[in-house]
This record gives sequence, C-alpha cells and structure tokens, in this order.
Amino acid sequence: MLIVTVFSVSLVFIMAFALLQKGSRVLMQESLYDLLFSSKWYPSQGKFGFFSFIMGTLWVTAIAMVIAIPVCLLSSIYLAEYAPSKVRGVIKPLVDLLAGIPSVVYGLWGVLAVVPFIRDYLAPLVGATTNGYSILAGGIVLAIMVFPVIISVSEEVFRTVSNELREASFAVGATKWQTVKHVVMRKAFPGFIAAVILGFSRAFGETMAVLMVVGNVPQIPSSIFDQGYPLPALIANSYGEMMSVPLVDSALMLAALILILVVFFFSVVARIVLLRVERRAM
Repeated sequence: MLIVTVFSVSLVFIMAFALLQKGSRVLMQESLYDLLFSSKWYPSQGKFGFFSFIMGTLWVTAIAMVIAIPVCLLSSIYLAEYAPSKVRGVIKPLVDLLAGIPSVVYGLWGVLAVVPFIRDYLAPLVGATTNGYSILAGGIVLAIMVFPVIISVSEEVFRTVSNELREASFAVGATKWQTVKHVVMRKAFPGFIAAVILGFSRAFGETMAVLMVVGNVPQIPSSIFDQGYPLPALIANSYGEMMSVPLVDSALMLAALILILVVFFFSVVARIVLLRVERRAM
C-alpha cells in the first residue's frame, strides 16, 4: 500500500520532470524572462512569447471567479443554513451532476447560448461591438463549470461550524442572518477561501470549453469583450499541427509545465487552509 501510495503521489513530479526535460531546449535559446513576458509568438522565427496567452488565461479565470464567488457563497450558505433536508437532497445531486458534465458540452452550450447573448444583447447594451466570442464568454462558461467545486466544499465547511456557536449567538438575541453573517461565516471564512482556491485551480487549466468560446486570438485583452487566447487552448490547438517547426514542441511542453506549477501551488495552499480549518473545528 505504501508503494502504491508513493507511486500515485510521485506522478505529479514525474510529469513535471518530463515536461521540464522536454521544455529545456527552448530555455537554451531564449531566457525564461523573454518567454514569460514577451508577446511575440512567431514559431517560424524561433520566438515563443507566452505573455499574451498568460494574460488571456488570467483574464478568463478572473472573470470566472468574479462571477462564481458571490453565487457560490450564497448558494452554499442556503444549502448549509436555510434549505430543508428535502430541498437539500434534491439540489445537492444536481450540483454534483454539474461536475460530471463533459467540458465539451459546456463549450457547445456556450457557443449556442452565451455567445449569441453577448453579441446580440449584452454588448449592444453597453455600446460595445463583438461577435460574441470573447473573454467574457469564456469567463461565464468557466464560472458555471467551477460552481460544483466551490459550492460542495463551501457547504461542507459551513456545516462543520459547531452548533454551540449558533446557539450562543441566538441566546444573546441575534437573528438567523446575523448568526450566519457574524458567527458562521467568520468561523468558516478560511475554508471558503480554500474552496475558492480549488475552484481557481480548476478554472486555470480548463481547455476545451474555453477554447470553443474565447475566440483564440493571440492578443493582450483590453476589454472583457475582446477575444483572447488562453494558455491551455494554445497547447490544445498547436500540439500536433506545428510539430514540424523547430522547438515548438519544447515551447508547448514548457507552457504545460507552467500550468502544472500554478495549479500545484494553489492546490497546496488550499490544502493547508483546509487543514487549519479542520484543526479549529476539533
């Protein structure tokens, strides 16, 4: 069992080492600074700047989290504190079902519903011009995809708050909402932050759904209605099609390593926060 466990854990480091080995060739030609902060992506000329793709990823992920955080916070509070057991029994499986839907289905839904909505209604409302394929479309689709992750973890964290604290708050005359706001949320706030970090990690590496609605134009967005090109979409679109160009495979491997390191970092942070919450609850 120890051997199997060590092997499972070591897969992350094996993948990272393999990607580093493959990506080291492009590091010999260009410095890491130029790769991360240059927007010049001209593989035929040996230029592999990731900055516009990194910015596209950050824009889409930031929009997704801005949309998801308030929705998930209120939903998890309702499920943990207000929903009757019958209602919770219906909603929880539906939330879990969202996590099981393939990302390509979310992408198709985004193309059929989100993109036309932005193009025909939302953009004209604010005086913007867009074909609908935009950073905002990717953010909306991505927000819905991270709903089940954040809601499930947050709801469990809120339910770990001891009933003694709630009863003490009621004993001094606090209302139900005052108890939730000043006692439950305050006690469970670190756990909610951990849930948000887990959702961020999930959103940061999402590929297919975002690829289908974001436009895939390598530029630094200046508006939520601009098209963008996230880093995962670059890997999915380019791998296999540009392998005849020297160093392209190495550059894409390095991009994959960057994604793994970012997701790994935020996953570790989320785990540390959750451990602290569990210790406080004991």
